[in-house]
Amino acid sequence: MKILNGAALAKKIKSVLAIEIEYLMKKNGRAPKLCIVLVGDDPASASYVKSKQKSCNEIGILCDLNILPYSTSQKELLTLIETLNNDPDVDGILVQLPLPKHIDQNAILHTIDYKKDVDGLHPMNVGLLNQSDDAIIPCTPKGILSLLRAEDIPITGKHCVVIGRSNLVGKPMAQLMLRENASVTVCHSKTRDLPYLTRQGEILIIAIGHPNLVNADMLKEGAVVVDVGINNVDGKLVGDIYNSIDLTNIEKKAAAITPVPGGVGPMTIASLMENVVEIYKRRVISD
Repeated sequence: MKILNGAALAKKIKSVLAIEIEYLMKKNGRAPKLCIVLVGDDPASASYVKSKQKSCNEIGILCDLNILPYSTSQKELLTLIETLNNDPDVDGILVQLPLPKHIDQNAILHTIDYKKDVDGLHPMNVGLLNQSDDAIIPCTPKGILSLLRAEDIPITGKHCVVIGRSNLVGKPMAQLMLRENASVTVCHSKTRDLPYLTRQGEILIIAIGHPNLVNADMLKEGAVVVDVGINNVDGKLVGDIYNSIDLTNIEKKAAAITPVPGGVGPMTIASLMENVVEIYKRRVISD
């Protein structure tokens, strides 16, 4: 069984981006700039933001972090986003999710200028993903596709089963795989006879946030397994399938699998960096 090393590929991607950013900065007089908005003090969100900041600093992307208290009102947050939308020096805007319950997440995401939407969650980018190559693609699905391509894993004609239908991963992942000419089945919490469907998946992508959801008996022989899950179990970081109680049997049955950590996570951040640079280039050219 092959381990799909997302950490190694992410490092290569960022190295290439660093060279490109240095060239673009000399040519255009400024580096790409990402503004991150963090509301509240959720430890997981703070950790994710720290990783994004670190990657920006490593490759030369300017990164401004706006930390707002949990008590921030929706109106105050919308005002900040409008300010960032109108700032010509800001290329990308990222509002770290989840937001406090008193803030309407959709209202916030819909207010971000879709041309600066590095997460690809604005309705305009969702629509473009279905119809055009101009969409800003959500970072996790984009990173998964990059990893599969880099590992020369065939997608065309394959049956891809996606477990999870979130706007952040499941739905855009299914759309991307359709664009790559896979046949796609999407499973979720209401799906009946999940094992029957997962056993058909030549490529199985699990993004549900539920450790030990899938065991070896639920896999097709020779399946490629992409584990998007990040769960904390007894102080240990585990995926939805990787590090499961049935991992030994899963490794015997699968042809390839992404580890947790070191698989999809690093690719998500590398893809975020790619999105920032791509948006920057579009804005510089349009200017």
